[in-house]
Amino acid sequence: MMPSFKMSVWHGVKKGFSNYGHILSLPLTTFLLLLAYFIGFGITSLIARIVGKHFLVQRSLPGESLWSDLNLKKRKREHYYRQF
Repeated sequence: MMPSFKMSVWHGVKKGFSNYGHILSLPLTTFLLLLAYFIGFGITSLIARIVGKHFLVQRSLPGESLWSDLNLKKRKREHYYRQF
């Protein structure tokens, strides 16, 4: 009867530690990810503002087109064989 009692206690302790780990992991992971986000993006954003860097240019100048000429004219056959 003793081995059964030891096994049930062991399984209970194991399940308790597992539950403790799951409960503790959510707030800890959330805190660490928020910390990494604010340090990574926050510092980068501050430095970019100080320097005047714009990562996403959302406005275009009047009269300026975003169209790029692809220069799609016929070329010699050798050009298509030797692309790189």
